[in-house]
Amino acid sequence: QVQLVESGGGLVQAGGSLRLSCAASGRTLGSYAMGWFRQAPGKEREFVAAISRNGVIIDYADSAKGRFTISRDNAKNTMYLQMNSLKPEDTAVYYCAGSYLLVKVAGAYDYWGQGTQVTVSS
Repeated sequence: QVQLVESGGGLVQAGGSLRLSCAASGRTLGSYAMGWFRQAPGKEREFVAAISRNGVIIDYADSAKGRFTISRDNAKNTMYLQMNSLKPEDTAVYYCAGSYLLVKVAGAYDYWGQGTQVTVSS
């Protein structure tokens, strides 16, 4: 099994940027398709972005297109989410997750990190 740990969250002003990292241990990150999800208070967990095992196939939620970039470095066992032009509505706990399938559905992901808080002030 793989263990996932997110980092890089914090407080940023609207229009600012953050880079989230997801470090894997236990098994190689390259064994899994990976995704980023987020959950705001009182809301369901929602899909943000996903990347295939080799990084060739990438998918984004409409809310992330043009502002967020997902990437991975399998040699470093780490996945990233570069977030630019942040908006207050991006405020949420961000989770990384691993799956055997490249999908947008949270229920299909088998492995989850503990989450990192992102707060965007207006």
